[in-house]
Amino acid sequence: MEEILTKKQKEFFEKLKEEFGRKPLASFEKIKNSFGYKSKNSVKQYINILKKNNFIFSEDNNYYINHDYLGGNLVMSKVKAGFASVMDDKIEKRISFDEILNLNSPSTFVFKVSGDSMCEIGIYDGDYVTVKKTPSANIGDIVLAVVDNEFTLKTYKKDSKGYYLQPENKNYPVIRPKLSLSIFGIVTGVARKIL
Repeated sequence: MEEILTKKQKEFFEKLKEEFGRKPLASFEKIKNSFGYKSKNSVKQYINILKKNNFIFSEDNNYYINHDYLGGNLVMSKVKAGFASVMDDKIEKRISFDEILNLNSPSTFVFKVSGDSMCEIGIYDGDYVTVKKTPSANIGDIVLAVVDNEFTLKTYKKDSKGYYLQPENKNYPVIRPKLSLSIFGIVTGVARKIL
């Protein structure tokens, strides 16, 4: 992108990414007003340049940002959580958590965690979990379950008494259904905003 676009064109494209992401772009008039341009023609010129260079594409009478330019830069150096090491800064490609966590799938849902019953496996109050909707789970899966008509996030377990839900915090008791236990889905990822 550095060689193809001018500084102003890059700034315009970054604004588009921030404003629209994977959503269809708004009309030229709305973009003009939102970005503070005086002329709709300026927006049209920017869009035409971006389309010509494959930064955006059209589909079903809408413009979209090319998904290759969404997400963060994936750096192939592994980050050690122990002792410091030199990072070689090799950027491999852009990566989107939408793709990794399959967020565009109609069977994937995102829930905000409330409480600390799963803190011992690294799921904390305020985290977001992605859940793949499925009616069944394997023993040991972290699940979003409906137990006695209430949603809860726990580890799915079974013993001689039957199926139950295990909190991952020693301060909480196991949950055994009094009436019913069903699986809404399996947790596939956790996201946390630090700042």
